[in-house]
Formats: sequence, C-alpha cells, structure tokens
Amino acid sequence: MCGIVGLFLKDKSLESKLGEMLTDMLITMTDRGPDSAGIAIYGQNSQGTAKLTVQSDASEEAFEGLDARLTDMLGAPVSMSVKDTHAVLEMPADKIESARSALSEMDGNIRVMSMGDIIEIYKGVGLPKDVAARFEIAQMSGSHGIGHTRMATESAVTTMGAHPFNTGSDQCLVHNGSLSNHNSLRRKLRREGVRIDTENDSEVAAAYLTWKMQNGATLGEALEDSLDDLDGFFTFVVGTKDGFGVVRDPIACKPAVMAETDDYVAFGSEYRALVNLPGIENARVWEPEPATVYFWNH
Repeated sequence: MCGIVGLFLKDKSLESKLGEMLTDMLITMTDRGPDSAGIAIYGQNSQGTAKLTVQSDASEEAFEGLDARLTDMLGAPVSMSVKDTHAVLEMPADKIESARSALSEMDGNIRVMSMGDIIEIYKGVGLPKDVAARFEIAQMSGSHGIGHTRMATESAVTTMGAHPFNTGSDQCLVHNGSLSNHNSLRRKLRREGVRIDTENDSEVAAAYLTWKMQNGATLGEALEDSLDDLDGFFTFVVGTKDGFGVVRDPIACKPAVMAETDDYVAFGSEYRALVNLPGIENARVWEPEPATVYFWNH
C-alpha cells in the first residue's frame, strides 16, 4: 500500500507555504499508510554550514547539552533546534562526518535521520496528522519536499523503518512497492562503503542511487540505471539539494499521478492528494509513464 506525496516549487513566493501544502497532501494519504509517516523539507541554511537531523526515543535526556558537548568535541560551533523527538544540529559543513562519528559513540541511542546542507527529515510512528503536528511541519518553509505514509507489510512499525530514507548528502527517497533483490544489493553496497542502517528495502534503493551518484552519475542517470539493476515493482520519488525526480518500474502497478503548473510540480499516489493545491484546476495532470524518468531542478 503506502502513500507518496511530493511538491517542487517553481514560484519562490510559495516557499513559506511549502510545509502547509505538504502536510495537507500527506494527511490525505492516511488510509494508504496509517502506521507511520515522514517528511523531508528542503529549506535554507547559513553560508558554509550543514545540518544533521537526529532522533532519540529518550530525547529530553539525550538532547540535553548535546550542542555544547559536540562543540567541545569538534572544536567548532554547533547550534541545536529541538522538535519533539528530533533535533536539528547545525555546524560547519566540514564537521558533519566527525559529528556523525561522535554521535555514534555517545550513550542515548541518538540516530541520524538526515544529513546535508539544507535537508531536514522528520518521521515517526502514528497517524500522519499526528506525526505532522508533533514536528510542526505545516509551519516550515522551503523550496521542495517529499512525504510518505506507510503501511508496513514486510517489516516492523518503527521510526527507523519509516520513510524518507537519507543515504547521501541532501538526497532522500520514498518508495511504494517491493524489491526482491535488496538483500544481495545491500551486501554489495555495504562492501562499497555505503552506509545502510536498516533492513528496509527502500533504504537499499536510496543507497543504490547514492552510490551511483558518488560514482559520477546524475540523478537522472541513476534512476535510469535503477530500472535494470533493481528487481521488483516500485515507484520512487527522490529529492536532491536542488531537484526532484520520479520513476516507476516497467510494469507500473503502483498508482501515481502528477500535476504541473507555472508555480509547481506535484506528485501524489492518488489525485485526491493534489486537489487542494492552488491553481490545480488549470494544471496539466497526467499519470507518469512506466520506465520513464521525470526530473525537475532549480
């Protein structure tokens, strides 16, 4: 099952409403995935800084003084903004990997949800409306974002199993479908040094795209290659720092619809996810073709 939504804004005047529009789209897809939800927002950052979005089930204890501890360990300023069980840590971009290593050695079960210059990922167990409210997604601004409502059929309902998955800087993926060769591909990617933290097949798909782009492919080329290298059925919506991509497998058995106006490009697993978008009545609306890559960037 599962539901996917995505919104790529062409009109900068709409950026203050990105979170509000994505939240409405996400909640509309609740009955396709009521057990957990997540959303990736591509916002802004200060010049020369990057972000780690982290999560802890014991957030009050784990996040207490975390920014000060990391500042001491890294020898560089780290700021922190806490939202419920998540926190966004902002620091000089060249300290991101050191910070991630430091976090893995700390007590408190702190887990990284995303890393990059502008991406922030928030996800959790529960109805999409409750997850969105906990993190105040509707109040967030940005240039583009993607979201996912999950109905777990093959793995446990956990925060780590929720989408989106971030496996490369500012790159994330949501997935509707099932891959049959994810175990062998996971082993291969780990041997290649790609970080994969869960047993979810969707994270393997995200890691595959990261690996392809680390080896020189564009996102469009990586998505094209996925049609040959990933076995199974899937619809992927992918975000990068400045772009937004969609691809369906050659059978395209999972539902998908897109809409484009002069102001935005939108994706939904069903058309009803798009009906409240401004100007939707004048949009070009279509079903993405099988085995066809669609991509927009700023």
